[in-house]
Amino acid sequence: MDIQLNEVEARVLGALMEKEAATPDYYPLSLNALVNACNQKSNRDPVMNLDEDAVTQAIDSLNEKGLAGAMRLVDSRVTKYGHRLQEVFNFDRRETAILCVLLLRGPQTPGELRTRGERLHRFEDLDSVELALNRLIERDPPVVKKLPRQPGTKESRYAHLLSGDVEAWEPPEPGGAVAAGSPDNERIARLESDVASLQKEVADLKQQLTDFRKQFE
Repeated sequence: MDIQLNEVEARVLGALMEKEAATPDYYPLSLNALVNACNQKSNRDPVMNLDEDAVTQAIDSLNEKGLAGAMRLVDSRVTKYGHRLQEVFNFDRRETAILCVLLLRGPQTPGELRTRGERLHRFEDLDSVELALNRLIERDPPVVKKLPRQPGTKESRYAHLLSGDVEAWEPPEPGGAVAAGSPDNERIARLESDVASLQKEVADLKQQLTDFRKQFE
């Protein structure tokens, strides 16, 4: 299957996958909840500011591709949306978690995938992450690709191929507080960033829960 997702379609699909795994009680999502999920400031790279029209257009396009669309729920007064990746690809939970993180955050190392995908699936070790990555790479056609290792880095990054081929990953500009070439400083900065992201994510989830409850009041 030849799938080419644009940036918005990839974000919408990733957001639906994430919420199904992380907050199943509130999945599938209303349009408002889906917009909020796409625009989260935590666990997203890049951060987007999509409106309802952009998300609706992406849903329509994903529906044409058979990847997502409206779901019929007897007890719901509003239209809810969900993904259909399981029907198309038959991924297991490990593969779904990895692909979700790659869709939402771009190319990642196995270590980053294990940490950032923990809410979606708890990987026992890096070997289990790499096993799932290899399964995605070995599909026909492949869904994930291993990128060339950047100079000065210890791990290669992996990227999804649902938006087309990816040649390389460009590292972000280092912050002024991190000394170039210092692994300890880089590790500390990464941990601090992860803690800040988790704090923001908790705040976002609380707000989403509030928004979801309002829909049923």
